[in-house]
Order: sequence, then C-alpha cells, then structure tokens
Amino acid sequence: MPRKAQLQWPMPQYDAVLFDLDGTLLNTLEDLTHAVNHTLRAYGYPTLTPEAVRGFVGNGVRKLMERALPGGRQDARMEEALATFVQYYTAHCDRFTRPYDGVLDTLAALHEAGVKLAIVSNKNDEAVKALAREYFGSLVQVAIGGQDGVPRKPAPDMPLQALAALAAIPERTLYVGDSDVDFDTAQQTGMDCMLVGWGFRDGDALRGMGARFYVTDPAEIPALILQVEEAEG
Repeated sequence: MPRKAQLQWPMPQYDAVLFDLDGTLLNTLEDLTHAVNHTLRAYGYPTLTPEAVRGFVGNGVRKLMERALPGGRQDARMEEALATFVQYYTAHCDRFTRPYDGVLDTLAALHEAGVKLAIVSNKNDEAVKALAREYFGSLVQVAIGGQDGVPRKPAPDMPLQALAALAAIPERTLYVGDSDVDFDTAQQTGMDCMLVGWGFRDGDALRGMGARFYVTDPAEIPALILQVEEAEG
C-alpha cells in the first residue's frame, strides 16, 4: 500500500522576516483614534475621524501628535500632549486592536519553517512589546519599538538592532510593511521588501514603489517565500 505524501517546507529563501506592526500585523486604528481623541479633548481641541488618523500614522507617536494637533510641532502644548497620548495609549492599546485575518496562521507557518521573526515599529517601545506578547507570544522572537535617542524608521538603526538580536543579516532578511516608510526602511537597511495591501495606505500607490513582493492576503506570504514540497511519509 503506497505511503501517504506529506507536505514539507524546504529551506526558505530568507533566514528572518521583520514585520511592521500597525496596518501590517495588527489593525490598531480604532485604539489609536481613541487615544488621539482622548488627548485632543484633554486640551480642548477638535477630535479627528479614523480616516484622518489613518493618514497620520507610520512615523512614530511624536509625528502622529504633530500631525494631530492644530498647531503642529509648534503647538505650545506639544510635549504635554505627547506625554498624555503615550500614557493613555500604552494603558489602552489593546481594547479594539486585533490581528488581521490570516496573520496568526502566516506567522505560525513561517515559525514552523524555521524562519526567525521580529517586529520593528515606530510605535513607542513599551506598547510594541506589550502587543507582541499579547497577540503573538513565542511566534515572534524580538519586538522593537521607538526609543529615545534611536532614530525611527526609515533609518536603519531599529531594524539593525532586530537583526543583531536574531543573529541575521540584511541580505537574508525580508521586511514586510504597509507604507512608503517601510519600503524606505528596507532600502536603507539592504533588505528585500514586501508591501501588503490590507493596511493603512492605498494599494495602488504601494504597487508602484518597486518592492519585490506585493500581497493582498496574509496567506500569500508563506506561499511566496516558502515553497511546498511533497515527501513520502
């Protein structure tokens, strides 16, 4: 009687995959909007719609607040408002946040294939680590967020920290994100880039950036960077 064929993952073309967080792994827009509007209300400013906040994220919480405050970076209460936002968001960052459909299965498939996984986000470091623990557990080995004194993406500093922690090199690493910031991050760090179409940015604009991969479903990620082989078992 013939033995049943089993699916096996061969050697992946990347040793590591670094993921952006907001708009890539997690839909964080509702919690971000609540935190922005909590801050704006605290200082008597008009609140914003989720669509407005969507366009403001991607460059870290300081840039988010600069864009949200009526006075921008020159607003007299900028530093106070930033502290209010960080405190509120860190305490309430997972009320409505959820992984995008298929993300957990994708991370599990990559992890099973021996690919090292990390998150690199411009969101403040405490929130990034808390969300990574809450939603991804041991699937993600390293989670790095924005820290004082460390340049944010698209500067290569944070991705290089993650690579050092994973004992990986840029030439064997894929960066996955949902924005021009993520594409520029991969370029500046010497990594291949995959852009995803379910996040916070317009898909048509992302397609034209020249990333190696563009996907519209998380299930496409392992299918592209791992190839299934059949082996008798």
